[in-house]
Amino acid sequence: MNRFHAVCWIDHHEARVFHFDAHDFERATIRTDKPNGHIHNKRAPEASHSDKPFHEGIAAALADAQEILLLGPGQAKTEFGAFLKAQNPALAKRVVATENADHPTDGEIVGRARRHFKAIDRMTPQRG
Repeated sequence: MNRFHAVCWIDHHEARVFHFDAHDFERATIRTDKPNGHIHNKRAPEASHSDKPFHEGIAAALADAQEILLLGPGQAKTEFGAFLKAQNPALAKRVVATENADHPTDGEIVGRARRHFKAIDRMTPQRG
């Protein structure tokens, strides 16, 4: 899919990645292979090495996006952002915002992202 914007809702069990435009969207779901999701270590707040395959799958799903919004509850979105900065800095630069979002429906995720990017696009010079 060749759409400019993407949104990724992520928790420690799954990520839902949406590539969208004003009229349509496509969804990809990436799930962790860990049976109970993430185990947080208070001494090491960054994601564990066992999250790497999960994060790599999400990064692959976002690879074509030019602007990305990260959403989710808790720390998963922040951990994924840190993974991108360390492992895929070019993709990390395309993350325009990281916001909290509990467990919205697909329609709520895409609607929120459309409103977010519409507001940003009004403040940004035209892309050429």
